[in-house]
Order: sequence, then structure tokens, then C-alpha cells
Amino acid sequence: MDNNILLAFGLTLIAGLSTGIGSLLAFFTKRTNTKMISAVLGFSAGVMIFVSLVDILPHASKTLQASMGDKAGSWVAMISFFAGILLIAVIDKVIPSFENPHESRRVEDMGKNYCNIKSNNNKLMKMGVLTAVAIGVHNFPEGIATFIAALKDPQLGIAITVAIAIHNIPEGISVSVPIYCATGDRKKALLYSFMSGLSEPLGALLAYVFLMPIMNDQVFGIMFALVAGIMVFISMDELLPTAIEYGEAHIATYGLVGGMAVMGVSILLFM
Repeated sequence: MDNNILLAFGLTLIAGLSTGIGSLLAFFTKRTNTKMISAVLGFSAGVMIFVSLVDILPHASKTLQASMGDKAGSWVAMISFFAGILLIAVIDKVIPSFENPHESRRVEDMGKNYCNIKSNNNKLMKMGVLTAVAIGVHNFPEGIATFIAALKDPQLGIAITVAIAIHNIPEGISVSVPIYCATGDRKKALLYSFMSGLSEPLGALLAYVFLMPIMNDQVFGIMFALVAGIMVFISMDELLPTAIEYGEAHIATYGLVGGMAVMGVSILLFM
């Protein structure tokens, strides 16, 4: 269990800091590869949706049924699943649309048509900072989800980490582009981008502090079902719409199916 805890913290840290990869891509590439981003976002959504509905939710239901009885356990699992959806939906709702990180930004936005407009500097800086805060709020429950999944099943935690890390990359671009345009400072843009991802390991830390002392089969089952709901909503409300925003809807769909296929094969191989 101690090794699993260390691994779980390490995975949430990797997932959170991947926002910085988006910044690095923005600084060292000239154009946004929309096809690649659409494909990897679709792939990430496929992994998260498939593993949530085929593995995590059924596992949560079985755990709760074993400790609470078939009927009560099934009801608690289903309620917890939709509670996870409601939790992330409320977080999404309370963040104003202007600061919501779902709007895609591209490397090309660092060009002179977007940057170097002095009258826009304050507005761009505000946009970048608020986007970083908004992403931080969104990443908090993702950190809890990654931590709980990795604690229960390290292989599952690794798969979820990869999926979340992929979806954090364009979020890093969303933070770094306006801050760089406002300040011309690559280090500052990179710093804000990395900081926005730190809420993920923070979520894991709070889950450890408050949940581990009371952890039992029922708590694990409820949290697992919550995790499934959180990840399904993130996939449907963030990953797929963002992939389509990049203008490659068919490629996003192919990525979605590919992610499901890879996750399905992985589950069969490690049964």
C-alpha cells in the first residue's frame, strides 16, 4: 500500500505538470498540429470513457454490493456516479465562460495579429492568469480521480494519468499564449502554465489526508464511482468539444475509437 501511495502521488504530479508541455510546444513549434491534437484528445477521451464505464463503475458497483447488498450497493454506485458528474458540472458552471479554459488557442496566436498590441496587454495578462486559475480549479478533482484510481489499481492509474496528461497539454497552451503575448516573457508564461497544473497533486494530497483515515470498501466503492462520473463528464464536455474545435472532427472520432480499443485490449491482457 505504501508503494501504491507513492506511485499515486507521482502519477498525479506527472499529470499536473504536463500543462507545462503545452507551453514548451507553444514556444518551440511554429504552427499548431491540429490533426495531432484532435487525434490525441479523442484518444484520451476514448480511454477515459471506456475505462470509466467498462472497468471503474462496474468495479465500484461490485465492491459496494459486496459490503452493502446487491440492491443498496447498486443504488449507491449509480448515485455516486452521477454525483461525480454533478460535481464537475457545478465547477464548470461557476467559472465564467470568459475564463473557462475550454476555448482552444493555437501557437499561431503568438503572431503579430494577436500579440504586440499594447492596448491589449492588460486584457491578455488577465485572460492568461484567469485561465490558469480556471484550469487549476478543473484539475483539482482530476487529481483526486487519478490518486484514487492509482491507489486501487496502479495499471489503471497509469492509463488515466496518460489520458489526463494528454488533455492538459492544450490547456498549457491556453495559459501560456496570452501571458507570453502580454509580457513577452517565456519564463513567466511557462511558470504560470506549470502552476496551473499543481492543483492536481494538491487534490491528491487532500484525498490522502481526509480519505485515507476512513478508507474502507464502501468509501473506495463510492470514490471509484465518483471518479467514473468525473472522467465521463470531462471527456464529453472538455476533450471531445476541444478536439472538434481544432477543426478535425473525424480524426477526433478515430482517436476516440482508438483509445477505446487500446484500453479494451489492455484490460483483456492484464485480466
